[in-house]
Amino acid sequence: MRFSILDINLKYLNMKINITFLGTASAIPTKTRNHTSILLNYKDENILIDCGEASQRQIRIAKINPCSITRILITHFHGDHVFGLPGLFQTLGLNNYQKKLYIYGPKGIKEFIDNIFKYFITTKKIEYEAIEAHDKFFENKDFELHSIPLDHGCRCQGYIFKEKDKLRINKDKFKKLKIPNTPEITKILKGKSIKINNKIIKPKDLLYKEKGKKISFIFDTRMTESIKKLAKDSDLSIIDSTFLSGSDKGEEKAFEYYHMTSEQAGKIAKQNKVKELILTHFSQRYEHKEKSILDEAKKIFPNTRLAHDFMRIEV
Repeated sequence: MRFSILDINLKYLNMKINITFLGTASAIPTKTRNHTSILLNYKDENILIDCGEASQRQIRIAKINPCSITRILITHFHGDHVFGLPGLFQTLGLNNYQKKLYIYGPKGIKEFIDNIFKYFITTKKIEYEAIEAHDKFFENKDFELHSIPLDHGCRCQGYIFKEKDKLRINKDKFKKLKIPNTPEITKILKGKSIKINNKIIKPKDLLYKEKGKKISFIFDTRMTESIKKLAKDSDLSIIDSTFLSGSDKGEEKAFEYYHMTSEQAGKIAKQNKVKELILTHFSQRYEHKEKSILDEAKKIFPNTRLAHDFMRIEV
């Protein structure tokens, strides 16, 4: 079997982060927008962030197998972010979900999830574990998950998905050292020296570090200092944009209802060196008027997009 250095880089190092927006509305859904839910896929992980009403139907329409979900992150317990959980749990049970489902959220998450199973799921229960998320609450060899409190008038938190830095093979050095295409190359990715043509090649001779991607999820919150920690240096930040600043006292309403405006989201992205901003969680009042939301944010942070239901992106 012939080994290509490009194939090795792709196979071992260059896994993509895929995101599907399942719902992008705020408290009241519209004809075109369902309640909040996002699915992040990375390698064998499928992480659902919030699960608003009818999210499992959105999952079906998006042609995603609900039994592929491995973890659920709940930002807070308002209905538009959790009403989809009982139905999803029932569907998983009826489809013989074989994994242990890990569910993370604010203080009280265990009691909240236990009560869903107690009152709604009477048969075909699945194995699950509900865990309060604080700071860095999960880590494996590929990524970390972090939680930071937000200001929404209730227990609420934002999340960070942080891919770990990766070692990559420098193709120019590879050619210069005249290394043949051999399975031995894969050992160097594990930090081991290899011997080729009677020459010892150390990892530092061939590898360089590629910084892992950071994605921040900032839903349902007023402007607060903790947002900066979530957004800082994100490759992608997905931010609440429930109101327009320049429309019908939007900034005052955002403060009153513990939300943000598109202008505020743009400022957060600019001030914290975000690479790309995606706005979501839009009030029904802006149905078919989303361009105004986008224009307001882009004046401050040009690399901004609007989320829409079933939008798929690769980071």
